[in-house]
Amino acid sequence: MGIFSFKSTQRYIKIFIFLSGIVTIIAFDWIVDYTSSNSFCESCHVHPQATTSWKLSTHFDNKSGVAINCVQCHLPPGGFDYLAAKVQTGLRDVYSSLFKDTDKINWELKSSRAFAVNHVYKASCISCHSNLFPRTLSKKGEEAHFYYDRKPDELRCINCHLEVGHFHEKPPELLSGDSEKEDQKTIFIKAAKVDSFTNYIETIPGTSIAFEMIAIPGGTFMIGSPESEDYRDTDEGPQREIAISPFWMERHEVTWDEYEAFYKETKSEGRSEDQYRFVKNVKELDGATGPTPAYGNPDQGWGKGERPAITMTHYATRRYCDWLSNKTGKKYRLPTEAEWEYAARGQTKSAYFFAGSPTQFSQQRFWNKLFGVDTTNINSYLIYFVNSDGKSHIPSRVKTNPFGLINTLGNVKEFCRDWYAPDTYMKYPGGRKIIDPTGPSQGKEYVIRGGSYLNDADNVRAADRDHTKTVRWMRTDPQIPKSLWWYSDCADVGFRVVCEVGN
Repeated sequence: MGIFSFKSTQRYIKIFIFLSGIVTIIAFDWIVDYTSSNSFCESCHVHPQATTSWKLSTHFDNKSGVAINCVQCHLPPGGFDYLAAKVQTGLRDVYSSLFKDTDKINWELKSSRAFAVNHVYKASCISCHSNLFPRTLSKKGEEAHFYYDRKPDELRCINCHLEVGHFHEKPPELLSGDSEKEDQKTIFIKAAKVDSFTNYIETIPGTSIAFEMIAIPGGTFMIGSPESEDYRDTDEGPQREIAISPFWMERHEVTWDEYEAFYKETKSEGRSEDQYRFVKNVKELDGATGPTPAYGNPDQGWGKGERPAITMTHYATRRYCDWLSNKTGKKYRLPTEAEWEYAARGQTKSAYFFAGSPTQFSQQRFWNKLFGVDTTNINSYLIYFVNSDGKSHIPSRVKTNPFGLINTLGNVKEFCRDWYAPDTYMKYPGGRKIIDPTGPSQGKEYVIRGGSYLNDADNVRAADRDHTKTVRWMRTDPQIPKSLWWYSDCADVGFRVVCEVGN
C-alpha cells in the first residue's frame, strides 16, 4: 500500500504539473493577447489623439479594409524581442500615466520623426511590407526604395512614411499663398535708399516684402570663450582680439515670407537635380537660378509666414543673397563667423548678452532637474528647448539684444560664410588685433552659430560653435544626385543676412 500510494502520489503530482503547465501557457497566451489589444493599449497610453489619428491613417482607413493594430508597429514582430519590448513599453506607459502630468506633455513634438523612430520598429514594417517594389509603386517611390536598399543600416521606413500610422494633416505647398492676397498688398517699386549708417527698412522691388536692417557699429571684442566658461568646447579657443568694421545685419532670421519671394521669382529657372550632374563647379551657375521643389515638407507643418526659413542648404542661402543683392543693388551676404559673434554679443563679454550662467539655466544638471530653476530671464530673450514646444517661433516672442537683434542665440541656428575648422582661433596670431577675419581658406563644412529650439542652455551660449553635417543632413534624400537646395534631415538651421557698408 505504501509503495502504491507513493507511486500514485507521484503520478498525481506529474499530472498536476502537466495540467498547471498547460493552464499557465494558456493563461500567459491570453494575457499576452489581451494586453496587446488596442483597447488595452488605450487604457494606459495617455496620448490624447492616438486612436483618432490612427483611424484616419492609411493603416486603418484604406481600400482593402485591413486594420493594422498598435502592437504591429510599436513592438517587434515576434519572439523574445517582442516580449522584452512589450514589458519595457508597458512599464514606461504605466509610469507616465501614474506619475507624469500628461497635460504638459508636448504630443506634437513626440509625434515628430526624431521621437517616432524610437517607438516604431523597422522589422515590423518589413514583416508586412516584404515586397518593396509592388506594381502600383510610383516612380518617386521606386527611387526612394532603391535608395533604401542601398543603405539599409542607415535608413528607417519611418524616415519617409511618418504619416502612415497616425494621420498628419498634409502641409500646404511651398507657395500656397497667404491669408491676404498678393494683389491686396503694397508692391514695392524701389529698394530702400540708404544715405547714412543708420538702421533702415529694406524693400524688395516687385514684392510686398520689407525687413529691417540694424546698423552694427565697428569695434573690438574677444572671440571665443575663456577656459573658465561652463560647458566650453575646445574649438572655442584660444580667445583672440578681433576688430570688426561696421556692417548692417538683419534684425531677425530670414523669414519664410522673405525666402518664398525668392522661390516664387526664381523657381521657374531652377534646374532639375539631374541637370547638375554635368556642372563641375556650382560657382558656374548663374545668380538667378532658384530652388527646385523640396523633396519633403520644408516647414515641418508648423506654418511659414514670419517663422524663420529652414531646411535650405548653405548653397541655397548663398544664392538667395545673390538674388537679394541683384534686386536691391546692395551687397548682401552671409555674415562671417566673427561678425556673427560680435553682433550676437552686443558688446557684452559673458556667456550670454543677458544676466545668468549656463550652469544656472541648464536642464542637464541633476540639481536643476530635481528642484527646478527660474528661467524667466533666458526665456524672455531666446527660443530654446525649454520654451519652444519643439518648433521655431516668430520674432515677436522675445526681446532684442543690446544691438537690437532678435534671437541671435536661439530659435534656429544660423549659417555663416566661413569654412569650419576646430583650430580656427589657434591659427589666428596672438598678441595683436585680427581685422575682419574670414576663417580658413578652404574646408569641407561651413560654420553655423547660435542655438536652436532643440538646444539646452549650454548650446545657446554666444561662443558655442557648430558646423554643417552635409552627409547626415541629406541621409533621407533618395535623389541622384541629391538636392543642392534642401536638407532632408535638418530642420533647425536658418540664416540671416548682412549688408556691407560702402557698396
